[in-house]
Amino acid sequence: MDTDLYLTVGVVLAALTIPSLLSAWTEGRPPRIGAIMLIAAGALIVAALTQKPGGYTFAQATQAMASVVGRYLN
Repeated sequence: MDTDLYLTVGVVLAALTIPSLLSAWTEGRPPRIGAIMLIAAGALIVAALTQKPGGYTFAQATQAMASVVGRYLN
């Protein structure tokens, strides 16, 4: 997998983590799945940032995510 895909999957996974964490918190149970998802998302984002020479700027990150979505939709 390329770094753009790592970044995109990590950001999407991080966004999906928020409802899981909030649901567990409001119901008073431990956020096990949310925590695992957050760790996986963080690992993917860190891998993408360290594997790409020079890292990503905000503009490059949005372009990379758009290109990944376009690559898999077409």
